Amino acid sequence: MGQKKDLTGSEKSKIVRYLAEGCSSLKIAKLLKRDHRKIKRFIQNSQQGRKKRVEKPRRKITARELRKVKRAAAKMPLATSLAIFQSCNITGVPKSTRCAILRDMAKVRKAERRPPLNKTHKLKRQDWAKKYLKTDFSKVLWTDEMRVSLDGPDGWARGWIGKGQRAPFRLRRQQGGGGVLVWAGIIKDELVGPFRVEDGVKLNSQSYCQFLEDIFFKQWYRKRSASFKKNMIFMQDNAPSHASKYSTAWLARKGIKEEKEKLMTWPPCSPDLNPIENLWSIIKCEIYKEGKQYTSLNSVWEAVVAAARNVDGEQIKTLTESMDGRLLSVLAKKGGYIGR
Repeated sequence: MGQKKDLTGSEKSKIVRYLAEGCSSLKIAKLLKRDHRKIKRFIQNSQQGRKKRVEKPRRKITARELRKVKRAAAKMPLATSLAIFQSCNITGVPKSTRCAILRDMAKVRKAERRPPLNKTHKLKRQDWAKKYLKTDFSKVLWTDEMRVSLDGPDGWARGWIGKGQRAPFRLRRQQGGGGVLVWAGIIKDELVGPFRVEDGVKLNSQSYCQFLEDIFFKQWYRKRSASFKKNMIFMQDNAPSHASKYSTAWLARKGIKEEKEKLMTWPPCSPDLNPIENLWSIIKCEIYKEGKQYTSLNSVWEAVVAAARNVDGEQIKTLTESMDGRLLSVLAKKGGYIGR
């Protein structure tokens, strides 16, 4: 038969099939009209399989180097494992070993986002805390807006996936996303709302006041008793639509004035002091759990309403009663950020 070129992929497949049918190497050579020695070599090489990889001995870390790594990890938050080890002059350690060492003393986390606080901001936060230190916070109505999107915040669609399982697919939108703007308030152990801002409406001073008139004052506030209205303190942050002269004057005509201490003054850059921000976190965790996405604005709004119904009075009371502690923390940190 003579020597020929190497076996083709088709010939190799046929050899495997003939072997499964019980044919000998000699018979296969005759069927394929190939040299018997070539067929035999292919069968022997296939049966031997791949050679086992010889792993190189890993670099050992001494106790002293371990202490250096721990100090460097504390001084260099968000640094890569390579940067941390290089700062300690420890070389030759593979990535898998570096990560295994760091997992025992650290945890991969995202940087926390917070507003910048300069000296003026801190002084105003301290003044605010001193002013309201003796306030009965059960009479304060904490309000705010939240925008909820169809897909949720970036990075929330994460979770454990079993070995051998594929990660679920997520919708990737080129257009047609958007979200819903939601307004709500909390007072004592009661949730006011949530109320949906009409789609397409941009909240400026005029539209914000009109929204409060149609939704808050006509639907909720007017049903309250005279004694409640007399004692209630209205809180809103310093968003442009809230703090404008137009909005302040409009609220004053409603009897909610700073001079009468019916409208709470609010320090700049202070979302950490507003307990309703914690309520938004509870709702978002519920509506976006397990990486859930939505296909319409109505469906995400229905999810917000359902999640808000599941927030009981005790949870809200815990948030509103946390204000005394928040004020003390602001004073202890000299106006610094206290977290949420």
